[in-house]
Amino acid sequence: MPVPIETPAVLVDIEIAKRNIRTFQTYADAHGIRVRPHIKTHKLPQMAELQLDAGAVGITCQKVTEAEAMVDGSERITDVLITYNILGKPKLNRLEGLNNRIALAVVADNETVIDGLSSHFSAKDKPLRVFVECNTGADRCGVPSPAEAARLAKRINDAEGVDFAGLMTYPPIAGEAKVQAFMSEAKRLIEADGIAVPSITSGGTPSMMHAAGAPVATEYRPGTYIYNDRSLVSRGVATWDDCALTVLATVVSVPSEHRAIIDAGSKVLTADLLGLTGYGHVLGRDDIRIDQLSEEHGRLVSDGPIRLAVGEQLRIVPNHACVVTNMVDAVHIVEGDEPKAVWPIVARGHVL
Repeated sequence: MPVPIETPAVLVDIEIAKRNIRTFQTYADAHGIRVRPHIKTHKLPQMAELQLDAGAVGITCQKVTEAEAMVDGSERITDVLITYNILGKPKLNRLEGLNNRIALAVVADNETVIDGLSSHFSAKDKPLRVFVECNTGADRCGVPSPAEAARLAKRINDAEGVDFAGLMTYPPIAGEAKVQAFMSEAKRLIEADGIAVPSITSGGTPSMMHAAGAPVATEYRPGTYIYNDRSLVSRGVATWDDCALTVLATVVSVPSEHRAIIDAGSKVLTADLLGLTGYGHVLGRDDIRIDQLSEEHGRLVSDGPIRLAVGEQLRIVPNHACVVTNMVDAVHIVEGDEPKAVWPIVARGHVL
């Protein structure tokens, strides 16, 4: 049945999203793990409130402007962790404004960031909480060893204007053993210096149902789990029925027996591959591949007859839901095929 929404459009099935939230919260509650979901996937205060309703202790953001938008969008969002090294006076001024309003924490993996935070907040009434970011194998940001984590923890503890909040990591997939080993040793070294470690926060949707495999971590930060996407289905941690976010597209041309064109291109499906072949999965049509994107066109091909008609609508599970969210001004909230609301993406698109 065609959905009465102009295409291309991003749809979110609210009942699937709620079910996904409940599934992980139930697991975390059973293992005594605090949940602090990453809002980069949805960028919506309404979705964050559903996560808080289920039992989340707060939210995670990646940018200062994301945090500002989420706090402005809901009086209930009062506890935020920004998992990013923050540098520069303009951002520090914005951090100060947030810190005066809510319980705020940030991360640092080097002395330059710590010293900048300390210099700014040393003259303020309220100190800023700072986690040490640790590299437990994902090889993005983070200090490379427990000894370095302990050294930075002491630097934060001794600095003015900042309080040591604990340890943070974004681990590799199936990295529970690495998290347990790194964080246990870092915690031991820090406590040997007489410094308490209030929190150890880990995260990542692909391994979230194994979070208890690293019991040293007291908190977990899943993001994509609320929607899921093709990359997670390919990893076997979700099914198509668990995918709350889809792109609704219309077939605008069927120029050959094996090829059709839809009105969803790189401006909505994005160019993210995440190791996959093609740019999304057409629900109900395993035989179709989305093999090319231009800005406004998506090309669908099939080894057999394409069996599509001009005007037909398709739902596509994107490779990476988080990036798709950032490409549109609003998402259409649906229940099955029934449109319920349109929610503006309040935390998207800011470059600060």
